[in-house]
Formats: sequence, structure tokens, C-alpha cells
Amino acid sequence: MTEFLGSVGWFIVTLGLLITFHEFGHYWVARRLGVRVLRFSVGFGRPLWRRVGRDGTEYVVAAIPLGGYVRMLDERDGAVPPSIAAQSFNRQSVWARIAIVAAGPLANILFAIGAFWLMFVVGKPDFRPVIDEPTGIAATAGLVAGDELVRIDGRAVATWSEATIELVRVALAREDVEIEVREPDGDTRAVRLAVSTVPRHLDEREALAGIGLRARPPVAPAVVGRAIAGRPAATAGLRAGDAIESVNGRPVADFRALIEIVQAEAARSPRLEFAVRRDGERIVIPVEAEATRGADGAVRFTVGIAPPDLRDAVRRHGPLSALPAAVAETWRMTTTTFEFLGRMLVGHASLENLAGPVGIAQTANSSASLGLAWFLSFLALMSLSIGILNLLPIPILDGGHLMYYLIEIVKGSPVSERVMAAGQYVGLLMLAGLMGLAFYNDLARLLP
Repeated sequence: MTEFLGSVGWFIVTLGLLITFHEFGHYWVARRLGVRVLRFSVGFGRPLWRRVGRDGTEYVVAAIPLGGYVRMLDERDGAVPPSIAAQSFNRQSVWARIAIVAAGPLANILFAIGAFWLMFVVGKPDFRPVIDEPTGIAATAGLVAGDELVRIDGRAVATWSEATIELVRVALAREDVEIEVREPDGDTRAVRLAVSTVPRHLDEREALAGIGLRARPPVAPAVVGRAIAGRPAATAGLRAGDAIESVNGRPVADFRALIEIVQAEAARSPRLEFAVRRDGERIVIPVEAEATRGADGAVRFTVGIAPPDLRDAVRRHGPLSALPAAVAETWRMTTTTFEFLGRMLVGHASLENLAGPVGIAQTANSSASLGLAWFLSFLALMSLSIGILNLLPIPILDGGHLMYYLIEIVKGSPVSERVMAAGQYVGLLMLAGLMGLAFYNDLARLLP
């Protein structure tokens, strides 16, 4: 229940922020160009809160937080008094209309740069890109466990998250790639991965597995990093920092061994005795393990203990150097997103990667639980996604309107109302199909 409420809460925070910035882009440019704004709405449906500003704009927060809109004075929507007709959107030059429409996606891009900047200033903790025992073409290329990835296809990687993004891009391209690695003794060497040999029919996840590179799992000591509130360990009195020496008398070497011992002992009896070292004193705490049944029917036992944080790499810059780094990160993620969209269109990337509200809410909650920097990174990626989606030439989206205006520049006159109306229907169908697929993917991930 706590996870559900957290997901809903962070989902509302995420969309509320990003929609507000997007619509504020339209609003700010429209006002600067002399267009009267009638309503600024965050969300759709029944208004939960409203206020009329001194400028005459009605500001609204509505019940359905899946979008928003800025409604401007427009003679196509009804009669407009001659005294304010010049403030109508339709009376503006084509270049002014382009500026107003493009301002929304541009605001999302600027928000992404700002979020990445703050992420770098705060510092994003991660794992070093050290590989475990390689398989597949990685093993054939001569990579060994303990090698640290330094560059992939000429792009520097300092964390496992960066390495994963580059490896997915390489797996989708199916082109041989050069990888530079640092050996445990500090020497570096270059190896060439024959990614072109990975079969084309595999999706990106299967192709990534075919490359055979995976992170080396860190060995965590048997120390309580966090006792999750409301779970058996916290209820019994275990605290962060407790060093677990044994469970039911069985010595515990590390956190992985702790998990195995809890499973084995709880299968006999869920009542466990944890011997822990706290402030130099050895104490025994009884803990009642919880049994859960997974989608595969297997029973697992949990006590609600999280391991200590073993992340050993931090992406951090000073306030000045963080700005070019944020711009570079925005550009890198923008090009990667367009590349990924292109491969989805031609069938080289799985459509299962599209996520709807449920997937977004779950990711928002999990990124927030990892800390401020990870949530800022998530916000930046979501903002970029919204900006890029709105720039697609689909009628009803900002990109569709920009397409109409570019046609108007070429032909010297506006697109006819009939063509625009037909485009609206086509755009609605395309958007409904896209949202339907995203909702289907959400349900497919939730249901066994």
C-alpha cells in the first residue's frame, strides 16, 4: 500500500511539474507577443482550484493530471469584440504562431537542462562499470571479470548507467564496436565486439544478453542499511547499522549469505533469531519472517532489510562546469531518444518499451527512493520525452501545428479548415493508439 501511494504521489508531482513548465512556455511567449490568454490549465476535467489573475487569465488545476492546455483568444472559436481582435491568436503572423507553439517543447528542453545541471551539482551516486564474468561475444573478444568499461564506441562512460545506455544503443545498431577497458592493475586495452553477429530477430534485451556484458554484483557486508518501516525487522527492533552475526545460530558472512540463510531457516519456521552487534554489544532479536508468493508460484520469505549503499561512483560537477555537462547530457539523451524512436518505427526496437501512467508512476517512485539526484535525472528524461513527443508531426500535437505553419509558409496561405479538421481526427486516432499501446504494456507488466 505504501508503494502504491508513493507511486501515485510521485506521479502527480512529476506530471504536475512538467506540464506546468510546458504550458508556461506557450503562455509566456503568447503574452510577450500580445496574445490574450483566456485559460491556463494544468490537468483536464473538473476544476479542483481556479483563480482569475489581474491579466484576465483564468488559472486552473483540474482533476485529471494527464496533460494541460493554454486557451488563447481566437476568432475561430467564436465572436471576438473588435476592440481586442488584434490580440487573437489567429491574427498573429505565422512566425509568431510558430514561436508560441514551439515554446512548449522548448520549455521542456530547458527544464531538462536545468534538472541535469542540478543533478550534477548534487552528485548522482552510481556503480563503476566493472563487469562480471562475460559470456557470448564479450567472452569471445577476450574480456574478463574485473575489467572496467572506459569507452564504448568512442563515448566515455564513468558509471554503469551510462554504460547500459551505450550498450543498448550498440545492441540496436548491430554494428561491430570498439570498447576500451581498464584492467584491475590499471592498464587499458581496446577490444572489438562483433555485435553484427547478434541475430536481427532478437529485441534489444535479448541482443544485450547476447553481447554478454553485465555488472559485477557488489558484495555487501551483513549490515542493516535500512530497516523498512512497518516490516518485520523494523517492528522487531532492528536498526540501520546493526551488524548481523548470525541467524538461528548460523554465521552470516555477507548480505548475499544472509538472504540464503533467511530463506532456508524461515522455510522450517518463520520465527528467526537475529544475533547482531550494536555499539559493541551483542544482542539477540527475534524476527517473524513474512511469506510472499511470486507470480511463478514460488514462496519467498522477507524481513524488510535493505543492504548498505555500496555505490562507488558519483557523477558530480561544480556549479559552472555542470552547465556544459548538462547541455551535453541533454543532447546525448535527445539523440539517443530519436535514434530509439526511429528503430521502434522500423521494428528494430520493441514497442514494449512504451510505458503508460502505471509504468511512469512506478519509475518515478523507484527513482525518488534512490535519492534526489536520481529523481532529477528521471525528471529530465521525462521532460525531454514530453518535448520530443510534442514535436512529432502528428496533428493535435505541437509538432502537427508546426507542420501546418511550415506548409503555410511554403504555399503562402493557411491550411484550410477542412484539412485541419481532418488532421485533428487523424491525430486523435494516432494518439489514442499510442496511449492504448502504452496502457496495454502497463497491464502486461502488472499481470502474470
